[in-house]
Amino acid sequence: MRTTWIDSPRTTTSRSSPNRRLKEQTPVATDETQNNPEAAADEEITEDQERVQVLPLVALRDTVIFPEMIVPLQVGRDRSVKALDRAVRTSQPVALVTQRSSEQEEINSVDELYPVGTLAKIAQVIRLQDGTVRAIVQGQRRIRLLDLVQTEPHLEARVEVIDDASEKTLEIEALMASIHAQIEQYVNSGASVPPEVAVAARNISDGGLLADMTAYSPDMSTEQRQELLETVDIADRLRLASQFLAKQIEVLELKGRIQSEVKSEMDKTQREYILREQMKAIQKELGEDDPAVAEASELRERVEGSAMPDEVKERALKEVDRLSRIPSASPEQGVIRTYVDWLVSLPWGIETDDNLDLEDAEKILHEDHWGLEKPKERIVEYMAVRKLAEKIRSPILLFVGPPGVGKTSLGKSIARAMGRKFVRMSLGGIHDEAEIRGHRRTYIGALPGRVMQNIKTAGSANPVFMLDEIDKVGMDFRGDPSSALLEVLDPEQNNTFADNYLEVPFDLSKVLFIATANMLDPIPPALRDRMEVINLAGYTQLERVRIAERFLVPKQLENHGLTDENLKFEEAALVRLIQAFTREAGVRNLEREIANVARKVARRVASDAKYTVVVKPEDLEEYLGPGRFEYGELEAEDQIGMVTGLVVSDAGGDIVQVEATRMDGKDDFLLTGQLGDVMKESARAGMSYIRARQKEFGIEPTTFEKSTVHIHVPAGATPKDGPSAGVTMATAMASLLTGKPVRRDLAMTGEITLRGRVLPIGGLKSKLLAAHLAGVKTVLIPKRNEKDLVDVPDEVRQQLRIVPVENMDQVLAEALIEAPRSAARIKAERDERQQRVTRRPRRARKSSEEAPIAAPADKPRSDQPPAGQPA
Repeated sequence: MRTTWIDSPRTTTSRSSPNRRLKEQTPVATDETQNNPEAAADEEITEDQERVQVLPLVALRDTVIFPEMIVPLQVGRDRSVKALDRAVRTSQPVALVTQRSSEQEEINSVDELYPVGTLAKIAQVIRLQDGTVRAIVQGQRRIRLLDLVQTEPHLEARVEVIDDASEKTLEIEALMASIHAQIEQYVNSGASVPPEVAVAARNISDGGLLADMTAYSPDMSTEQRQELLETVDIADRLRLASQFLAKQIEVLELKGRIQSEVKSEMDKTQREYILREQMKAIQKELGEDDPAVAEASELRERVEGSAMPDEVKERALKEVDRLSRIPSASPEQGVIRTYVDWLVSLPWGIETDDNLDLEDAEKILHEDHWGLEKPKERIVEYMAVRKLAEKIRSPILLFVGPPGVGKTSLGKSIARAMGRKFVRMSLGGIHDEAEIRGHRRTYIGALPGRVMQNIKTAGSANPVFMLDEIDKVGMDFRGDPSSALLEVLDPEQNNTFADNYLEVPFDLSKVLFIATANMLDPIPPALRDRMEVINLAGYTQLERVRIAERFLVPKQLENHGLTDENLKFEEAALVRLIQAFTREAGVRNLEREIANVARKVARRVASDAKYTVVVKPEDLEEYLGPGRFEYGELEAEDQIGMVTGLVVSDAGGDIVQVEATRMDGKDDFLLTGQLGDVMKESARAGMSYIRARQKEFGIEPTTFEKSTVHIHVPAGATPKDGPSAGVTMATAMASLLTGKPVRRDLAMTGEITLRGRVLPIGGLKSKLLAAHLAGVKTVLIPKRNEKDLVDVPDEVRQQLRIVPVENMDQVLAEALIEAPRSAARIKAERDERQQRVTRRPRRARKSSEEAPIAAPADKPRSDQPPAGQPA
């Protein structure tokens, strides 16, 4: 008899067959046996017994007892032992109810038990040496748990006896026939139940008992058994049992099918192995070579004929020896073959000869790109040193500039000028370090990293290798690719670069690495330190015109099947195209607009081969629609509280209008336009500077107490940050509070301090290019940025009046215009001066250098807006 531990922390469940007869239990000599003749009697509970009873209750763990089920119980909890003792003493049946949580030790509430259990009589009780009790119980009727009458010293519950709710109908007979067949199929499908179960099921004519019999299946969970117990209607119970059996039969059939397929596959593999071994023996007798041996011999010849270093060649030959010994059916054979193929395919010792003709190289560089003198000069210098000293490490260059200025195409031009192969690797969006270093060979489908893949593609050990968009490299849980690039771009380490897949050193010191980026800030400092930074600012308007004439127009004519007879652009049309239809630091959009015009002309040429057109400025709207930008058209007149500032972004330089206004109200300071923390702090520093010098500026002391100053930077959807707008915002506030307009053709940039000093900024070249393109006449820059003007094109410097400034006094002196005064204002000022002269002795007049830069605010003319209001 198998024992069920249902009342201890560890529970094991087993049940006997419904036809199994109870055998006499013989306790050991040391056991204390308690037999109650009345409790063991074979009397049944009569039908006329009271339906609601108060009975001792035993809570079961992970076990559900059904009517007519005979089960051995191992009882260990004190309350349960006492409940059994009580039932035996009083000759009562016991209520067996399953508890909801098997982990719970003691039951104190009816909610901790399932609502339906089983009324059972106790056939025999044996007390064991360890204090536990073994009892044999037989289920009688279903009962519904109403409430707990007591919990100490044992559980006692009020229960209601449940009768089966259905009579035997045709539906029940049909369901019983179906279940009989299902039980036969279930047993024959390999279920872990004895065959006697099917025989016993055939002899059961009671539908409820037949449904309960499915609970003997070890595949049924406790929750499923409890659901079956709680189903009172016999028809519903038979359906539930049928559904369970159908599912189990399907699972067993699927299991058998899978086992059959696995066995068939194993038999097939074994058969193939035997045939291959027989084929090897036949080939040996005939003197023919084994294909695996022949392949290994071919690989060995390739390894020995390559220019690999000795240590790499030794490693490759060991792998070839392993390949010849491994059976051809082994998956390892494909891994080894791929690895050796990679080693052999790398360009060991293969280099292209450099073009050391400096004049020819300069000619090629100028043919492909207009301007970009700094990178061209740096490449020519490298080639000159290479000509004089053959053993020289290749430089690692970083081209930084806005999109469309030609960073990537310049790399191709450099490769052509030097006579080297060119490969490009885009780093944008890479998050996995294995993309750079490769995967270990232990992984399925492992390959070398993209660095070695591109070296193999180049077929040369000294190509020009472009790392595009290096500032877009990401980092996540898979690693940091920028850290992997540290070894690739370090001249002290990359001569022994070891890919994770290849695991042998490869010399990258002869590769000319050129990286590109839009911004320097995202690049980690350690990686930036390994590269020589060359800034590529945007093009001037004249440079754009020349690029369009020499490169873009001819390229688009060829792409669209046109000739210069079909389509020509006047220079003025190109200037108008740049000013009104493109707004960029590079020439990418300019090329796009030229292609747009070429398509429309190609449509007409397709109908009339003799069609020709010369595009003039006034024709552009016909082809491209109205102009989208208004370069060169600043504010119509000088305004109070409006100043033109200069900014720079990854798209190049630009101008921005900073607006300031004042409203009646409490002392407050508002900043809008998606300004960053640094920009907000610059604005507050400017306000503090103005308030500290309000007497010199002629601002009334009560002005700040009774008004709110509001600064807004337009394009509110675009985030803005940086300290370089400090002087711009301070000038706007000074103009607002003194009532003096700001020159509309003047722009400025610079960081401000609390004492009014102007500190240097970055991106000066891009900012001046934007000012020049926008039609600004005068630009105020920090004095300490004057050294950076050497990078600004002569064309821009000649057409702009660039004024270096050191403090805000100089800024305001250049930017503010004396507001016109009315006759009444002039008379009032004259009377006020006369009164001051009569009140006190005449004093020496201050020198012009000591005079304040801003007088008290004059009233505006009737045709001008009041201070702080837009024109």
